[in-house]
Amino acid sequence: MLKIGIAGMGRLGRFHAGKLQNNPSVCLEGCFDIISERNHAATQDFKIRAFGSFEELLENVDAVDIVATTSAHFELAKAALLAGKPIFVEKPLCAELWQAQDLVSLAQARSLKIQVGHIERFNPIIQKAMDFIQKPLFIEASRVSPFQPRGTDVSVVLDLMIHDIDLILGFTQSPVTAVHASGVGILSSSLDIASARIEFANGALANVTSSRVALKQERQFRIFQRDAYLSLDLISKTGVLIKKNKDAHDLFQTDEGKPPSQAEAMKLFDVQKLDASEAEDALQMELDQWVESILQDKEPVVDGKAGLRALEAAVLITNAIKKQSKFEDKP
Repeated sequence: MLKIGIAGMGRLGRFHAGKLQNNPSVCLEGCFDIISERNHAATQDFKIRAFGSFEELLENVDAVDIVATTSAHFELAKAALLAGKPIFVEKPLCAELWQAQDLVSLAQARSLKIQVGHIERFNPIIQKAMDFIQKPLFIEASRVSPFQPRGTDVSVVLDLMIHDIDLILGFTQSPVTAVHASGVGILSSSLDIASARIEFANGALANVTSSRVALKQERQFRIFQRDAYLSLDLISKTGVLIKKNKDAHDLFQTDEGKPPSQAEAMKLFDVQKLDASEAEDALQMELDQWVESILQDKEPVVDGKAGLRALEAAVLITNAIKKQSKFEDKP
């Protein structure tokens, strides 16, 4: 039985608590939050202990789930690693690049596991689509949501876009060579809307747009590769794969030497619907995999190095926006 403590009992921390208690290999030992009302609510709702300090929590658990605000990630994660505890850290890994580098180095030196909460890796439609993604040439990603005050301690690049950055890095498996980006702050003191064009060493391109000023949530991917096109809706967990028919020899000419009609052209493609809407929820899978990685001494799906790579790309995008528009976060 793995004894786990949660640092941060806000909205997301409460989600984590429920999922961890679903796992028969976990004993949710307790929690710590700097807001006493959250601690009290956790003891009532989850029947767990609220520790008086983070240090006390560390003394009573085997592993730590860090679900605090991004600005607190580094201090909490470093203390946990120094105490010899494997950790789960919600995305982004840290607010600053040097902090993430420090944590990855520390974990490696002490042979401890870090898993970073890039939950979209566990989205069932992404997992289903991975069977078909092969050397993408062009990717479009769009992620928008209504404004919410929580999460605005960081820009939309670290709040929302970093989800898609992580996925794209996984799809392309190639280093970033150039970034062009722009963005604006609308309702907060930081970037609320951002758009980036990312170029990769293998020739792949990605256009990524994120906004937290919208009327409704949308999370969509369009992936183009040789002879195939994938369209994915990450909210409904559905998609479509359009693939060149293996019997089609020439898309542009019929036997009579004339261009095919639209109806004839469509016969040259196979259309396959993808549906993962009935699959297990991503957060449960993500936390179960973290627990399994500790108990079975396996590498996490999204380890500290993966979290660092996503943050590195996010920093490149943020810096490109500042250079392009002279945008600076307000104090």
